[in-house]
Amino acid sequence: MNLRPLHSAFPLLLLVIACLLLGSPTLPQTTTPSAAAGPKPPANGTVPLFNVRKDGKFGYIDKTGKIVIPLTYDEAYDFQEGLARVEIGGKAGFIDRSGKVVIPPQYDRVSTPGSFSEGLIGVTVGYQHGFLDKTGKMVILPQYYNGGPFSEGLAAVRTGPKWGYIDKSGRMVISPQYDWAFKFSEGLAGVDVGEKRGWIDKTGQMVIPPLYGPMRVALDFHEGLVAVELDEKWGFLDKTGKIVIKPRYREVEGFSEGLANVKVDSKWGFIDRAGKIVIEPQYDWADGFSHGLANVGFGGDGGYIDKAGKYIWEPTK
Repeated sequence: MNLRPLHSAFPLLLLVIACLLLGSPTLPQTTTPSAAAGPKPPANGTVPLFNVRKDGKFGYIDKTGKIVIPLTYDEAYDFQEGLARVEIGGKAGFIDRSGKVVIPPQYDRVSTPGSFSEGLIGVTVGYQHGFLDKTGKMVILPQYYNGGPFSEGLAAVRTGPKWGYIDKSGRMVISPQYDWAFKFSEGLAGVDVGEKRGWIDKTGQMVIPPLYGPMRVALDFHEGLVAVELDEKWGFLDKTGKIVIKPRYREVEGFSEGLANVKVDSKWGFIDRAGKIVIEPQYDWADGFSHGLANVGFGGDGGYIDKAGKYIWEPTK
C-alpha cells in the first residue's frame, strides 16, 4: 500500500478540491456525470478548485485550467469547508476561496490531513494540541500530546501513553486505552492494540478484532471497503472482515467515486469494486478520483485525468 501521509500529495502537483459533493450520488463520495456530458458544478453553486505548481509556487485553478488564485504559496492543500491550508516560510495558515487570508500563517503543525473537518482543525501550540474553529478561535484548549481530525463527531487524542476519543465539547467519550487511534470513517475507526490493528464503533466496541499488523492494513474504510495485505499482495476487506477483492496488487489506495488506484509491478492504474482494471496501469504515481478527476504523473510531473483516462491537464513540472 502507498503509505505516504494523507495530508500531502506527490511533490510537484497536489490535487486540491473545494466543494460539497456533486449532484446526489448513490455512494457517499461518488459523482456520476459522464465524461461526454462534462463536469457539473455542485448543487450549491460552488465549483471545485485544484492546486497546481509552477516555478516552485502553488496556486489554484478551476476545472477549465484557469488560474483563479495566483501561484504565490510555498505549499497548498485541499479546500475543505470553504478554507484551504497554505504555507509561507514553513508556517501554516488558511485562505478562503477568493484567496483572502482568513487565519494568518502562524502554526508550525496542524493535524493530518491539514484541513478543516466538521468546522474544526487541530493545531499544536508549544507541545500541546488543541482545536481551532474557522475564525481562528481556540475552542478546545491545547491539552493533549497529539490529536487527529474530527470525523463523525469524534476526534482521536493522546493523553499520556494511550489514545482515546473526544467529542466537540472536549469531553472524553471513549477512554484512552489504545496504543494508536485513527479517525472514524463510515462508522468505524482503526485502533492499534499492541502490534495488531482492528476497528471499533463509536461506542468503543471492537467490531473487527485486532488481527492485522499495522503495516499490513489501511486505516479507513472507503465506500465500504478497506485495504489489507496478505502474502505481500494487497486486496480489500468489507466491514465484516471478509476479503471481497483478492489480494493481488503490489500497492493500493482506498476507493473513491467507485474506483481505487492500484499498483501492478511498477505502474499505477485503477480498478472498480469488482476488482476489474478499468484504467490500465501506466503511471508512476496516481491519487484517487475526486469530482471526476485524478492526479497522476510520471516522475515529478503531474496532470489530471478523467474516468476515461483522458487528460484534462497534461503533466507539468
